[in-house]
Amino acid sequence: MDTELLESPPQQRPVKQAHHAIAPWVCGKRTKWAVLAVWVLALVVLGPLAGKLADAQDNQASSWLPSSADSTKVMKELGVFMDPDSAPALVVYERASGITGADRRKVAADVRFFSGLQGLSGKVTGPIPSADGKALQVVVPMHIDPKTGWNDLPDRADAIRKQTALDANGLEAKLGGAVGFSADNAEAFAGLDSTLLFATLGVVIVIRLFTYRSPVLWLLPILCAGAALTAAQAAIYLAVDHSGLTVNGQSYGILTVLVIGAGTDYALLLVARYREELRKHEDRHEAMALALHRSGPAILASGSTVVLGMLCLLAADMNSTKGLGPVAAMGIVFSLLAMLTLLPALLVICGRWVFWPRRPTFGSTEPTTTGLWAKVGRWIRPRPRAVWIGTALALAVCALGLTRLDANGLTTQESFTGHPDSVAAAQMLNDHYPTNAGNEAYITTSAAQATQVVAAAKGAGASVQAPPIVKGDRALVLANLKGDPLDKASYDQVDAVRAAVHAVPGADAKVGGTSATNKDVLDASTRDNKVIIPLTLAVVLLVLMVLLRAVLAPVLLILTVVLSMAAALGLSALIFEFGFGFGGADPSLPLFVFVFLVALGIDYNIFLMTRVREEALTKGTRPGALIALAATGGVITSAGLVLAATFGVLATMPVVAFVEIGFAVALGVLIDTIVVRAVLVTALNLDVGPKIWWPSKLQHVPDQVAA
Repeated sequence: MDTELLESPPQQRPVKQAHHAIAPWVCGKRTKWAVLAVWVLALVVLGPLAGKLADAQDNQASSWLPSSADSTKVMKELGVFMDPDSAPALVVYERASGITGADRRKVAADVRFFSGLQGLSGKVTGPIPSADGKALQVVVPMHIDPKTGWNDLPDRADAIRKQTALDANGLEAKLGGAVGFSADNAEAFAGLDSTLLFATLGVVIVIRLFTYRSPVLWLLPILCAGAALTAAQAAIYLAVDHSGLTVNGQSYGILTVLVIGAGTDYALLLVARYREELRKHEDRHEAMALALHRSGPAILASGSTVVLGMLCLLAADMNSTKGLGPVAAMGIVFSLLAMLTLLPALLVICGRWVFWPRRPTFGSTEPTTTGLWAKVGRWIRPRPRAVWIGTALALAVCALGLTRLDANGLTTQESFTGHPDSVAAAQMLNDHYPTNAGNEAYITTSAAQATQVVAAAKGAGASVQAPPIVKGDRALVLANLKGDPLDKASYDQVDAVRAAVHAVPGADAKVGGTSATNKDVLDASTRDNKVIIPLTLAVVLLVLMVLLRAVLAPVLLILTVVLSMAAALGLSALIFEFGFGFGGADPSLPLFVFVFLVALGIDYNIFLMTRVREEALTKGTRPGALIALAATGGVITSAGLVLAATFGVLATMPVVAFVEIGFAVALGVLIDTIVVRAVLVTALNLDVGPKIWWPSKLQHVPDQVAA
């Protein structure tokens, strides 16, 4: 006999039994105004503090690197011997037919100009001729203020480029080295904070207009997200000022995406449930009380899961990753506060008109039973096992692309989507010079063993520039390494030099410099991937077990999360290599994709499964799964589109690392919301049925069926 799962009509519940704990204080007829007043007062006080966060960033290399790394320890010692905030600007000149006497006179004039520049940290070196007679290079050491100097690099780079272009007569000149590379990066990121903020807001507004189908309603979640971001920035600034929390450019930028993206996701769930309850309750205060009661725990659980997931980053070796944890966690906390207090108050204050022109009137019918996701549920229902097996296999095939993912870093020439000066300079250096004057190695050692350390470094292939600089009982050996500072060959040479100098008895030798720093970043990122990913999965699994009061369902959900992330990374790796032609991936890619797909993507699991559990209590698991998909499918998809489009903005940057992170996260969110959450998880719910709640008593609640 053919059976059909029932979707029971909604039942009126006594409001006083349904009130969420905070509802009377948030959406009461009088207290709603008090909530609004408290937030307005808080923003007046906190607003000026939020504006100070940008200036409180610490972008020194030591704020990014692990404290245990050789390169970090060398940076702390460098101040005794030289300017520790010095970076080389390499000006490389090339003439394919050979350098002429006029070229040498031109470069000599440039050297005199460079020597008069402000902000030098030492003597200008060069011109250094190449062995083939076709190139010259000049090293211009510059002092970089760790807090503000990097922002000045584009102007300094322009001054150098303008001088090299004078009377060139066909002599090609390119600016490279750490200064040239950083200047190109700074130009690529110019205005990123405001661009990202306005692009994020623009995307959110457009999608909300389609989701809410109201020209007014979208404004309230945006205002609340802005309030949350302001409060979070102020709180983080106070933490920086009083507790020593480190905020750098990376965590500052991610905070904006996180707060607006996550906050508007939470708003979507609340507004969708509030719209439902307005159809069942004539009094909007009662409707909001019930909406908070039903969606509040899911929003709170989701946000708490993200907070705990972000705090797992405290286990990182990389200081930049470790600092991101509390910054992101505080952002999510204020998103929760705004969406569970300010947004409900504003919605109740505005009344039903805010939904115009599709106001949910009391007694009107629910549209979810005839919507797209209700149809998807009816398509899955007759053959759930075939659907989830087929979907899982398709995702597994995409995950095979992980075999092509090379996350060992990007060379200078692979770091940009275009061909800026620093890339051209790196190519010139590789073509004409056996060693790279911009690829310096700083070796600190005890003064007594300095001679032995010099011999060991030379034996490992380093080109020692001059006798050691001795200050007290410590000495500094300056050397150059071969090749690009971001190349694997340079990393191998760093390992060889370190092994050689570490073996000198009593030397206490350490190796720093550009390549050594990049190598330490790679090692720390690899270690963090292996530690933080399993730790976060374990934390999320425990939270899901507590929330769903089951074991089997959380385990299945975690497996779908892992499969979704693997598919997104695998498919992205194939597209990066064969579609975009990228030479590799940044070492931080797997961790950042994981953090955003799992810590934020778990929202969608919680939104869906808490609704399934709510409906299963009275209707059974299989009907509950269909009702939950119909009711939350549109909300989850809209939330996913917002997050995907937000990260898609990063994919427009001319920096490969950001393109990769933005593209992979955007693709992963779409896979997660459209395929995994809607199809795979729903099919598992329908196939496993009540047993999915094992060992909870809910596994014994039968499904409601009718002939």
